[in-house]
Amino acid sequence: MILETRKQDVLDGEIQDRTALLQQPFVRSNHWTEVWGQVLAPATGRLRQPVLIVVAPRSSGSTTFALRLLAEHTAGRTHLMKLDADWPTPSKGRLPLEKDHAYQLDLKHPVHDALSADFLGALSKHAENLNAARSHLVLTVAEGLWTDHHLGERDGIQVVRLRQAPDAQQLIEARLDASGYSRLVTVLRSSPTAQASVRGLSAVAAARAARTVVEAWQEHNHHEQQPGPPDDDGLEPLTLAQRIEAALTDWREELDTRFGETTVRHSSDNPSLTLEDRCLLLALAVWQSAPMPQVTRSASRLQAFIEDSPAGTAALSPAHSVFASRGLRRRIKDVGADVDTRDVVVFDRPTYGRAVLEYVWDNYDVMREPLINWLVSTAVEASPEDRAVNMLTDLTVRHGTVEHLDRLGKIAGGVRPDVLGTVMDSAVRNEHIGRLAWSMLYRWAAQQNYALVVIAVCRRILAEPDVTTSAAKMAMVRLRRVAQSSSDKDIRRHMLASFEELSRHPAVTARLVAEVSNWQQNKVSAHSGSLAFLALMTASDDKKPWLIATPPPDIDIVRAVHDLLGNPDTAKELIPRLTAWIRSCADDPDAYAHLREQLLPALRGHNMFQAGMSLMQELRGISTTHGTNVADDFYQHLVDPRLRTVFPIPGDAA
Repeated sequence: MILETRKQDVLDGEIQDRTALLQQPFVRSNHWTEVWGQVLAPATGRLRQPVLIVVAPRSSGSTTFALRLLAEHTAGRTHLMKLDADWPTPSKGRLPLEKDHAYQLDLKHPVHDALSADFLGALSKHAENLNAARSHLVLTVAEGLWTDHHLGERDGIQVVRLRQAPDAQQLIEARLDASGYSRLVTVLRSSPTAQASVRGLSAVAAARAARTVVEAWQEHNHHEQQPGPPDDDGLEPLTLAQRIEAALTDWREELDTRFGETTVRHSSDNPSLTLEDRCLLLALAVWQSAPMPQVTRSASRLQAFIEDSPAGTAALSPAHSVFASRGLRRRIKDVGADVDTRDVVVFDRPTYGRAVLEYVWDNYDVMREPLINWLVSTAVEASPEDRAVNMLTDLTVRHGTVEHLDRLGKIAGGVRPDVLGTVMDSAVRNEHIGRLAWSMLYRWAAQQNYALVVIAVCRRILAEPDVTTSAAKMAMVRLRRVAQSSSDKDIRRHMLASFEELSRHPAVTARLVAEVSNWQQNKVSAHSGSLAFLALMTASDDKKPWLIATPPPDIDIVRAVHDLLGNPDTAKELIPRLTAWIRSCADDPDAYAHLREQLLPALRGHNMFQAGMSLMQELRGISTTHGTNVADDFYQHLVDPRLRTVFPIPGDAA
């Protein structure tokens, strides 16, 4: 077989460290062990077929299953790679094929990963090529995408089903042990309440519960180290076990009573909260600890969003009914918080607060838009540490769907694009909804009102020193789409500023060089290619233009300068950069002569006259070390002596 090496437009991914994978906590239930045995050849201990399709419910841990399987049962020389399915639809032509590689690919996007009969049929031929290359492909497919697919017996392909996740408590304990929290495992095992709370959790929920246990321990240590005055109510501080139990409970039974039938008055025999108190509880869930006026303003803002929403009802909360009800301090105590002597509200229940928000989100569909509106408007700064942004990110990660991201974008994109960018930055890094978030950014890249958000997220991704090849490629694809889709001058200016900032990172410099090269080879449009070239012009090497000092072999600099000068719009962007180049070399005769000889061919030819005259106008006032005026020097080289009386050097009197 002639193995075709395909580099262009195939899926990228991240190489996995086999040793690190084998050291990660891993739990294999009896069901998983049974499926595990089905895919291995008893004689060799290797996978039976080159292509393995694992169909499993979402959040059941199928990705972990696949990566661990490959780590344990492929040859040591085999490179393990987790692919990112950045495609509009599954295609065999986009699947990489190299010798001694084991690829893992998640297919979970409800639209872009929809399986077709053609794709499934083509996998058999791909399996033949994989086998010849001593390589493997494991596809983990969300159960909903496999509906009505009956892939019969095909050479080189095996299909298995994971019907459930391993035991949740075992998963939590394995994670705690691996992270050095064995003491917390003991506490968890000693608490029937905590064990009941985690029973039946999915693999993703179990991983989240392990983090919650650690957070409860950290909260406990924080309060142990900061002893305060005795509680006004004489309550004993919570033990570590109690904190863990409280953190792991989903609070649904208590919240069912808090959010029962709507009442207009609070009474001891009816624990259901009034509308005002429900807003107050949500405000406390976000702020935890804040001055009373801040809490009440936040609660009032939420109530206003509810009443202004299309689903709201007029006069839900007339002022006289609020004034006739209990005072704020009493209401704060009734919803489980406290007020210190300085009128600072303390709601020391972060996990309960998260549960309140999730309960309202899950049980009140009409509240989702007001909640997003409120959290976006509540954010003080666009930082992951901001409480409102943190809560908004939690909701996005937990409930990340196309509908949710679309709604979030429509609400936040216009009023707080900085907040939207921060949330999406977290979303694309999340292993469970990252693919969906990248897909949404691709869609937004073609819409002018979201362009700045896409630019900000992709710039942050590309600037990271340890960014994966796959993530960097997806970021560049979206920036290219922004450049191609928008004619807005402000957006182009933002794109150029971002490329200039990124050009200072060596890894991104190589990507910008590739963008220019692809533009000159007609593989990408001039929109992104010209921006990349303009950005690279600002890079310097020992205070000299980098493109001139060490020109990349993949870029035709003369052609790029000529093409950009030939367009009046890009000429305006290029001329100040050319002027900066010439000024930086003016004190070095050899460097100046070299640069001039490179630029002169680009300044000659059709449509270059006006651009050349504009450049010479900018060069007035720059002189070489020999006292030669640079504008005069270029004029002497560019303008035919017979035409100099008709076209004097710019700046001279007519």
